Amino acid sequence: MTDKFQIVGSLLRPEELLKYKKQIEHRDDIQYPFYENFEGYAECETEAIKEVVKKEIEHNLSVITDGEFSKSMWHLDFVWGFGGVQRYIADHGYFFRDVDGTSKYETRKDIGLRITGKLSGTNHHFIKLFKQLQDFAGDHQTKLCVPSPSHIFGELSWSDNIGGTDAVYQNRQELKEGLVSAYKEFVAEFAAAGGTILQFDDCLWELFADDNPNSPFTGEHINQAEVQGLATEFIELNNTLIDYGHSLGLKMWTHNCRGNYDSRNMGGGSYAKIANLFLKQLKYDRFFLEWDDERAGSIEALEVFKDRPETEIVLGLLSSKTNTLDDEARVIRLLDEASKIIDKDRLLLSHQCGFASCDGGNELSEAEQWAKIDQGQRIAEQYWNN
Repeated sequence: MTDKFQIVGSLLRPEELLKYKKQIEHRDDIQYPFYENFEGYAECETEAIKEVVKKEIEHNLSVITDGEFSKSMWHLDFVWGFGGVQRYIADHGYFFRDVDGTSKYETRKDIGLRITGKLSGTNHHFIKLFKQLQDFAGDHQTKLCVPSPSHIFGELSWSDNIGGTDAVYQNRQELKEGLVSAYKEFVAEFAAAGGTILQFDDCLWELFADDNPNSPFTGEHINQAEVQGLATEFIELNNTLIDYGHSLGLKMWTHNCRGNYDSRNMGGGSYAKIANLFLKQLKYDRFFLEWDDERAGSIEALEVFKDRPETEIVLGLLSSKTNTLDDEARVIRLLDEASKIIDKDRLLLSHQCGFASCDGGNELSEAEQWAKIDQGQRIAEQYWNN
């Protein structure tokens, strides 16, 4: 067993649990937590989490998650759990690129976030779920994955939630202050519940890469000073919560994602273009980064971590999107390249993302998922032990 192979967080849900999830997808009369609305749901979810934790331990994973089985989507369930937030069915879902990268692929539409009152992170359902995870995991280390505050700030501030006649928050500054307060309440309760590792997941960094063909921040009509200002605002917002987590004794990790839905992706953009912003300035203890294909660009972007000896980097060189095992020669080659830049002891290996960022999951079977995890374990053990 080695701790050098890690999973990002999510795993494929069993069909019994998905039957409940599918009843929720198109209904906005059901609010979170969903288990309150369906007889048998809570019991099914609990049993599914218990079983997946058992499998994680059997497959020698050193940091255990609940597979994110309690979530419908990687980020929205967390926000739906805040006081002052209402879920609703939007006009359209997120747009991903289809498998061949040539066409739009629309996701489920229950992505609406409506602020109806002052945001609050107290008594969040995720704390109850985390305590359950701790019970199932026993002496094994656990982590909890939630969306970064800057990602949620971006989604909320690009909606109609601020400035209206009946709006709770009249401007972005008020919204930011309310969000920071809610996150701090949640982080404090997580630490009080015995949590030690909190992972902030984030999909917005690549919007600021000028080699991302899907970025809204490129073009002659764009004020680049304003773009830089927005990036700085996102970084400072996250660092506020990272510092707060550190003050409570937490390890603060992050995963950066380019989109993961039914084995589809959302965007490009290389790490080199954002390295001096998000990689260099964010104060996380561990970065899970995606390097499963050419969109990430050169591994030389890791140069910005040279003067941060306390920071660990998890290279997502394997793919959670495919149903076949990964090219081990490619993985070893990139690990060798990375270890010439960053000390080998500071590097780890993972798949680029979870296997089910949203409840439907990627296009592979559970057996194929565990085979890919076993492959990652084997590569890591051979590479670091040798």
